[in-house]
Amino acid sequence: MAELKTKPTDGDVGAFLEAVADPVRRADAIAVRELLDRVTGDQAVLWGSDIVGYGHRHLRYATGRELGWFEVGFSPRKQATTLYVFDDVQPYADLLARLGKHSVGRSCLYVKRLSDVDLGVLAEIVARSLDRIRADG
Repeated sequence: MAELKTKPTDGDVGAFLEAVADPVRRADAIAVRELLDRVTGDQAVLWGSDIVGYGHRHLRYATGRELGWFEVGFSPRKQATTLYVFDDVQPYADLLARLGKHSVGRSCLYVKRLSDVDLGVLAEIVARSLDRIRADG
């Protein structure tokens, strides 16, 4: 089995965020970090080369595969800031309806500009996601 490339590193999260080329994406990334620092109460850790993660959880799949992963995280991608905050969007439909301009993937929330979303609602999504993840063990 191949080794997982995305794992915690000792990389400097602040330096990584300051190196984001686009000034709007950089400012958004710094603001998301501040929001996640506050909501999670955890320390930001660089996972792989481009994901900032918070917390740690042990995942075990039905296939027997096991791996360590973060509880919530984000990455300042070129097209949008990607937030990794849930396993399924369904439990957050009420909040997503109030969030503002965004799109979702299987376990991701994509925000092109942080100014397009309600940061209070985003914080609530993160908090609810953490509650759900931590309740599941």
